[in-house]
Amino acid sequence: MGAKWLLKSEPDEYSFDDLEREGRAVWDGVRNAVALRNMRQVQAGDGAFFYHTGKERAIVGVARIESDPYPDPDADDEKIVVFEVSPVRRLARPVTLAEVKAADELDDWELVRLPRLSVMPVPERLWSRILEMSDG
Repeated sequence: MGAKWLLKSEPDEYSFDDLEREGRAVWDGVRNAVALRNMRQVQAGDGAFFYHTGKERAIVGVARIESDPYPDPDADDEKIVVFEVSPVRRLARPVTLAEVKAADELDDWELVRLPRLSVMPVPERLWSRILEMSDG
């Protein structure tokens, strides 16, 4: 996998279970300018954590970006992009936002600093740390 990302979704709207069932989905619906800027940097082959917002607030799975970003066919603005994503695996144990916030080495991550951001980069050292936390 190339770069790493975190993708947030409200599980009542679209969950990791849904992605596993479908096998592949278009990641769309993002309108925040910073999140869209991040989406435009995504490349096919990149990895992604799948994060459930709302009551869960936890990283629950690993996904793979399957396409480069392309203009959202349902939007009238070329700045709005989408990409395709597929499931890789469910984490051994979800890693909660509370756990992320409690880990000193993760406190400069956007997940902690910009909690409303729906698509964000995951530096390699943080990717490895989250996987370690999940595996216990």
